[in-house]
Amino acid sequence: MIIEVDHGAMRRSFDAASGSYDAFARLQAETRAELLERLAMLRLAPGIAVDLGSGTGAGARALASLYPGATIIAVDFALAMLHEARRHSGVLRSRFARIGADACALPLRDGTVDLIFSNLLLQWCNPPDPVFAEARRVLKPGGFFAFSTFGPMSLSELRSAWAAADAHPHVHAFLDMHDLGSALTRAGFVEPVLDVDRSRRAYADPRALMRELKAIGAHNAAQGRRRGLTGRGAFARMLAAYPAAASGGIEASFEIIYGAAWAGEMRQPQEFTVAAASIRRPRK
Repeated sequence: MIIEVDHGAMRRSFDAASGSYDAFARLQAETRAELLERLAMLRLAPGIAVDLGSGTGAGARALASLYPGATIIAVDFALAMLHEARRHSGVLRSRFARIGADACALPLRDGTVDLIFSNLLLQWCNPPDPVFAEARRVLKPGGFFAFSTFGPMSLSELRSAWAAADAHPHVHAFLDMHDLGSALTRAGFVEPVLDVDRSRRAYADPRALMRELKAIGAHNAAQGRRRGLTGRGAFARMLAAYPAAASGGIEASFEIIYGAAWAGEMRQPQEFTVAAASIRRPRK
């Protein structure tokens, strides 16, 4: 499903969250660590690595540590996030470039990048084809693209609770890994591999979950969203519809899709691989 996103609203939301992001981005830190661990096993030696959707620069700093000889480019469209990235860059500043740009229009020359790393950006890019096309364009042949993104089961409880409250979209529709795999091959990537990790996280109540989402800038930015404040009645109906956890409080489901592919020559689409053995059972 394609849900048009209001990019101006998204940028304002992430700019506003730049100061609180790191304190609340627990899941983002976990997926970043997992993605970096997978990269480390490949023993790459990139000259130029891009952290696409860099936020406050934690991924860029980790890439600089993993690849001490590389130039790291942090790309994000929220300038306040990049200011935070600069503030935390420390001794890495001499080889740590920051670029304010949209992932669909990168100000980088064709075939100049060895590695693109993107942690939890793609869920804001629906469809993903323009981002994948840009990633393929700037990567050298044989360059590597590693990413994570939310899958369609993410925040399913919150989505269902809001659906019981009113007819407006309140939670984004996330793409599944088959759609992502097909988009990768259309963009000219080869040997794409995707797998899924599912988990549930505990919160005191739906308000606590929503406070965390707001603190990391994950506002509802769908074009069809309700404009203005949500009425008290609709909010109360959402709270009543959200299922309680057996242990008390609530749980929120998250489905993380990890993807990786090599930049190849443009060719006819091929089948992609889903690593079935690495699709993990839901965990609490």
